[in-house]
Amino acid sequence: MNRTLLIVKPDATERNLIGHIIGRLEKARYKVVEMKMVRLSEQDARRFYAVHEGKPFLNSLVAFMTSGPVVPMLLEKESAVADLRTLVGATDPGKADCGTIRYEIGKSIEKNSVHASDSDENAAIEIAFFFDN
Repeated sequence: MNRTLLIVKPDATERNLIGHIIGRLEKARYKVVEMKMVRLSEQDARRFYAVHEGKPFLNSLVAFMTSGPVVPMLLEKESAVADLRTLVGATDPGKADCGTIRYEIGKSIEKNSVHASDSDENAAIEIAFFFDN
């Protein structure tokens, strides 16, 4: 089994889509190992998105990710990272494939409803950020 991280972003928590997203994950045969609802501080959001340091959208991303609660989930499945990236779709919902989570519920490139780890290495780092047991 492989592990990955998905975060339900503030735009989706505000629209009460947490259960819908979990349902999509369970239908795709993911096991939800751990999850919690948290409110990121600006410092934590900057630390989580440090990979984007220096990019013009970082401040806006941090403001958005701290605007409401988020729900990080530790997920498990064979080929977890690659399969989840396919399930969530392209970052820009307007370019996401029909049937993906972002196509279905994303509002914009920033308010795209979910974050998904992009590699096994980043999944391990991101999981530790939220679920350091």
